[in-house]
Amino acid sequence: MDKPVFTEKTLESTPIWAGKVVKLRRDTVELVNGGTSFREVVAHAGGVVILPVDGEGRAWLVRQYRYPVERELLEIPAGKLEPGEEPGAGARRELKEETGLTAGRLIPFGYEYPSPGFCDEKLWLYLALDLEQGEACPDEDEFLAVERLPLEELTERALRGELPDGKSLALLFLAREYLKREKK
Repeated sequence: MDKPVFTEKTLESTPIWAGKVVKLRRDTVELVNGGTSFREVVAHAGGVVILPVDGEGRAWLVRQYRYPVERELLEIPAGKLEPGEEPGAGARRELKEETGLTAGRLIPFGYEYPSPGFCDEKLWLYLALDLEQGEACPDEDEFLAVERLPLEELTERALRGELPDGKSLALLFLAREYLKREKK
């Protein structure tokens, strides 16, 4: 049996706006049935998400105000990639900037699309182990506090709905499974 094909063909692409972090465009697409429709796409350079777990089983997190949702969130450290930057290098840079940590081991878990219905952002996911503490150096417009929680407590908070950040949830559960298997 043949696998159905749901690919849409771009007929026209119109840039709408370009900012520092994202670009917005409106595309006209041909659908699989021959009809046409519109897609609004937010283009993003991509980013990295890094869960540092120390030798005592504590996750290092950042708390910061997120303007779009008008509240502080507890999150796994993350940041956008610089133009041409490799994800692993970006992960090491962001980890150092936000927490002051350097990872002896950086375990990659591939990537995820946080909102593929309208955004092409690709987030590369990493677990950071064998940590060494240094001095954090956040961007000048970045205000955050580093917090440490036992991985089990962070998991319980996530299960209670107290970790509403999608990238943090995705990486937390991948990393937990990896660490469980590593112990065997």
